[in-house]
This record gives sequence, C-alpha cells and structure tokens, in this order.
Amino acid sequence: MNRCTKATIYKENLKYNLKQIRNYVKPDVKICVAVKADGYGHNAVLTAQIAEELGIDFLAVATVDEALELRNAGIKSNILLLSICTPPEMNDLFEYQITPLVFSEEYIKLLIKTSDLFCETHNLNKKFKVHLAIDTGMGRIGCYPQEAGEQAKMISNSDHLELGGMCTHFAVSDSLTTDNQEYTKKQYEQFKLAVENVKACGINPGICSCANSAAILNNQDILFDMVRPGIITYGYYPDDITKEYLQSKGKTFDLKPVLSLETKVVAIKHFYKGQSVSYGRTFTCSKDTDIAVLPIGYADGLLRRFSPGLKVTINGKNYPVVGRICMDQCMIDIGKDNKDVKLWDKVMIFGPKESGALNTADDLAKIGNTISYEVLTSITKRVQRVIE
Repeated sequence: MNRCTKATIYKENLKYNLKQIRNYVKPDVKICVAVKADGYGHNAVLTAQIAEELGIDFLAVATVDEALELRNAGIKSNILLLSICTPPEMNDLFEYQITPLVFSEEYIKLLIKTSDLFCETHNLNKKFKVHLAIDTGMGRIGCYPQEAGEQAKMISNSDHLELGGMCTHFAVSDSLTTDNQEYTKKQYEQFKLAVENVKACGINPGICSCANSAAILNNQDILFDMVRPGIITYGYYPDDITKEYLQSKGKTFDLKPVLSLETKVVAIKHFYKGQSVSYGRTFTCSKDTDIAVLPIGYADGLLRRFSPGLKVTINGKNYPVVGRICMDQCMIDIGKDNKDVKLWDKVMIFGPKESGALNTADDLAKIGNTISYEVLTSITKRVQRVIE
C-alpha cells in the first residue's frame, strides 16, 4: 500500500505503557490486555506479541475470529472471549484454547453439550476453562450475583468444563461524580457477593477480575486477582481519570499515545470570496484564500462530525478543516499565498508529540463529542498501519 494516508504505530510507546501498568499494580496481580477491535485500531497481533514478550498473562478479544487471528499468528497466551459465541463457533473454543465468558444456564448447557461431543469425537479426557460473567450493574451480559452459585455448580458438575475465573465490568468507574463512585463501590460489593456465593458451594472461583482502565488507576483497593486494561494500553486516560487528577492524588502514571494518523496535501486551489466548499455548502469563503485538499475522509475514520472544529498540523502549524468531511477527502483553509504549505507536505491529524502532531485522539474526541476509544477504533482497514 502506498496511500498518502497512514497510521503509524510506535512499538516503544506500547511497551512503555504496558510496563507502566505492570509496575502500577501489585506483582501478584495478573494482567489481561484488551486487544479486541484490532487492538483498538493499533494492530492486535503486534499488541499481543509485545504483551507476550513482557510476560502479560491474558489477552481479551470480542469475537472468535479475533481470537483465531491471534492463534494463527502464533500467539500462545491465554485468550479470554468477552462476548457471546455462536453455536457454530463453539468447537473453535476448544480446538484453539479460547476461554469464553458464560452467563446463563442455557449458554452453559450448550457449552457442556458441545464440549462433551468435542471430547468424544477427539477421544479427549480433559476440562476446558470458562469464566463466569456477573452483571453487577452494567446491564449487559452476565448472571446476577444470586445466580452465581448455581451456575458454578453446573460448570463444576460437567465432564469437560471447569470454572477458571469470574469477572464483572464497571459501568461508571471513569466518572468522578459522587453518585458514580458510589455506584462503582456497589458493583464491587455485588461482585464480592457473587464470589462468596460460589465459594459457599465449595467451588474455587478461579481468577477473579473486575478492574478496567479507570479502576486500575483510581480504585487500587478493588483489583482482585487480575486487571483488564484497555485504553491505557494505547496511551490514553479514561475520561475523568486524567494524568492531572492522578497527580492531585499523589499518584504517578504516565502514558504515551501509541498511534499517529497522517496524510498529505494532494491539491491546492485558490478560492475567491463567496465560493463554497464541499457538500451542503456549509462553508463559504469570507475572503480570497487557498484551500488544500487532503485524501482522508470518514471512510478512513475521520468522522464527519469533526468538522467544523478540527484543525490539522502541517510543518508545526495548525490549519482548520472547512466544509463537510467527505467519504474520501476533506479540505483545509491554508490562507492566501501561504508559502509554508506545499504539495505532498505531511499533514498530521493526531498522534504523540514526537510525531509532529499538535492534536491527540482526546482532542478529536472533544470536537466530536465522543471518546478517544471511538476515535481510535474508527480508523478503518484501508488506512495502512506502519510499525516503527
């Protein structure tokens, strides 16, 4: 691929962030790195390889296909499947050693039936680990705490499944409002109740985890056996839990953005006062000026709602995107007779400081009224990933 538009992934920044996480939590706490959605747009295989090199314990994916991509690339680490697996995919769980979350009697029965048949077909006498998901207030998949004991019994009494762990997910741990911090504590207490219910049945709950990125940074007293970092792996703080907030609490946790997004100037045209730019004629030149065209649009992940408001960086200076962002292109106002901008100049959309960008994914998120997660995972496959 030789497109002007590309995303650069900085391996050393990724390693730096993973080491920061490892040093921040206690040595006996395991780490499960979220590499779903192609590693939040950062290349899942690369992230997994570096995580393995650093001794990370688990990797988390959202689909069986994501897990198979890792296995086919030679990844040997434990893989946790966070979302629902369809019946036709279940054999892959057992063949490729993928650990699913379970959360209902119906789903557990289906896995028991499939695992029995798989072991009979392959003449195996073994047990496959599953993790029991608990809904403590996220309102998504997961059994309720009071159901945990009975579901753990079903797993324990099966021939080929065993309980490898338990988990829950916090809904508002990235918010600092009093109500939301209290809600997180309530979720934690509900999860403890679920774990105790399983223990009361004489069953080992296995590896228990509840802390996402925000809880890792702000709730170090509720980490359990394993933490599940997501966005902090890739160099961004989770919403209210900023670097400045942590410093105010006497905590030091530094991150480096792992990805930059760039393109090039492919055309420069002179526009006269009164001429309009792009679809809908939402921008009209108030004076004579020069407009540069960039070969990047919402089909690349530069969301349509970033305009107006977005500025991009060329040779250390910011220039505003004008008019609506198109599917494959957008336009910027560089001013009349600008000698600092030339054809084929590099244009930084966002990235770490060393990339020459003046924006981060957080800056774009504020413009688009969204979060850095969406900015990063919106970068599509047609944007070439370059690893440095």
